[in-house]
Amino acid sequence: MTKQAIVLAAGKGTRMKSDLPKVLFEACGRPMLSYVIDVLERSGVERIIVVVGYRAELVRAALADRSSVIFVEQTEQLGTGHAVMMCHEALQGHTGPVVIVTGDSPLLQQSSIERLLDDFATDHPACLLGTLRKDDPSGLGRIVRDEAGNFVGIVEEKDATDRQRAITEVNMSTYVFDTIELLGALDQLTDDNRQREYYITDCPGILKRAGKQVRALAVLQPCESLSVNTLDDLKIVEDEMRKLNY
Repeated sequence: MTKQAIVLAAGKGTRMKSDLPKVLFEACGRPMLSYVIDVLERSGVERIIVVVGYRAELVRAALADRSSVIFVEQTEQLGTGHAVMMCHEALQGHTGPVVIVTGDSPLLQQSSIERLLDDFATDHPACLLGTLRKDDPSGLGRIVRDEAGNFVGIVEEKDATDRQRAITEVNMSTYVFDTIELLGALDQLTDDNRQREYYITDCPGILKRAGKQVRALAVLQPCESLSVNTLDDLKIVEDEMRKLNY
């Protein structure tokens, strides 16, 4: 049973004000994407599917020496779910866990991925979300639970009630899916939303409604909440990396 991962690395990163693919911006002297691949490899992931799109040849070249990596191309940017849908053929015939993370998260922690994979191996849910408790959850999707503490769903901030906005547990786009269950959920994914895009965040809900086990574990570290959308964000991430002795 091979441990696999999908890394979303197709975006341009318009707000970075450069022609470079976002994941290739350097943090502390190395492309952000390199740190993500390192963590996955050290966590025991044997096969890493990197979804490329904008200036794909540069991303391929940056990872040319990584024997664990294969590439899948997303020619149209139609959302995170669409990016994962492009991996359908690469996932066929495989069983076991598939980790899904973004390529612009250089502070992804090995301990978080290992904890999620260990929990998956013990409990074997259809989907496991790695979440974070954050004092200021502004702008992030909230993790809704029932009175017993079981995962109910992800609510984006723009759709949240006042009560849901008060939730401090947030989704950070870090998942472990059972490969077969993921493929089934992708088959049901639609673009029935304002942006006409396919979102990977819809997959846990699809599985939950089908009666499958979906769980959320608040195992991510505070540093993993730092996302990079602008050059100023990148500086903040680099400062944190230096504090953590990267």
